[in-house]
Amino acid sequence: MATALTLLLPFFFFFFFFLTSANAVSGDGGACAAEAAAESGGGCQDSAAALRLKVVAIASILAASVVGVCLPLVSRSVPALRPDRDLFVLVKAFASGVILATGYMHVLPDSFDDLRSPCLPDEPWAKFPFTTFIAMLAAVVTLMIDSLMLSCYKIGNGGHGAAEIALQGAREISVIGKDGVEIESERLRRNRIIAQVLEMGIVVHSVVIGLSMGASQNPCTIRPLVAALCFHQMFEGMGLGGCILQAEYGMKMRAILVFFFATTTPFGIVLGIAVSKVYSSTSSTALIVEGVLNAASAGLLNYMALVDLLSVDFMGPKLQSSVRLQLFSYAAVLSGAGLMSLMAKWA
Repeated sequence: MATALTLLLPFFFFFFFFLTSANAVSGDGGACAAEAAAESGGGCQDSAAALRLKVVAIASILAASVVGVCLPLVSRSVPALRPDRDLFVLVKAFASGVILATGYMHVLPDSFDDLRSPCLPDEPWAKFPFTTFIAMLAAVVTLMIDSLMLSCYKIGNGGHGAAEIALQGAREISVIGKDGVEIESERLRRNRIIAQVLEMGIVVHSVVIGLSMGASQNPCTIRPLVAALCFHQMFEGMGLGGCILQAEYGMKMRAILVFFFATTTPFGIVLGIAVSKVYSSTSSTALIVEGVLNAASAGLLNYMALVDLLSVDFMGPKLQSSVRLQLFSYAAVLSGAGLMSLMAKWA
């Protein structure tokens, strides 16, 4: 977790730079004015009503996030939802579809809207597909982080004897036999890396969407967003919660991960309220920073969903040994992706 928090530091420095300069507007003034008017909703500007809705949003999104991320964590008390059962595989496939759709249907389009905005100058923003370029780089960087973190874990255990490694693995997961212990111990480390990197991508996106809502003074825009973001956070939390469950963390680390996921969107809303007087969503700085962060988050989420979640499960022995379970799992993936895609209509 410390590694993931270290990786988040550049994001926070970048973000606070953005907050201090987001009121600088440049680009096509007429186009920006038209876009700002469309965003404000004409006569639907009421700061008092918007503030009341934001308070409701903070409480409801917080509750939905906690419920979503904690549901998989309490599944061990339900025998049918234990990790070795078929139902758990289907639930995880559903959650993986949700994460995949989050990247492709929510985060990536937002980045396109930001970096292709008429408020930005044509050169270079309209001349080069920055969104897909940044998403591609983010996917490669995620692969590097994924690989290097796993190598560091392995190198860190290089000076220990086989018996000590086996004993360490036995403390983490109960298996029989030295070889089995080493395999399970490596799988456990892999699951922990997945949970940390996935949390990092979700946290970045959650702060951005919270900030946008918090800075808005348009209750007509905020009202449908409250319900949509509640469902969004609940489904996304289920995907993250499944990864945290497989990481076999203790209660303290689980609580930290749940806390960061559940509070980042409400934190973004509070931050948006605080800077709403100086924050302009149509400023060049705001559009560029939000667009870059969303593109990077989309690349990370898409990589994690396809490489670390879906491909691992579908190419693994459990699903490869059962065509019937494979087909049901594909249906679960499409269901999760479909429901999350539908949410893109409102959020």
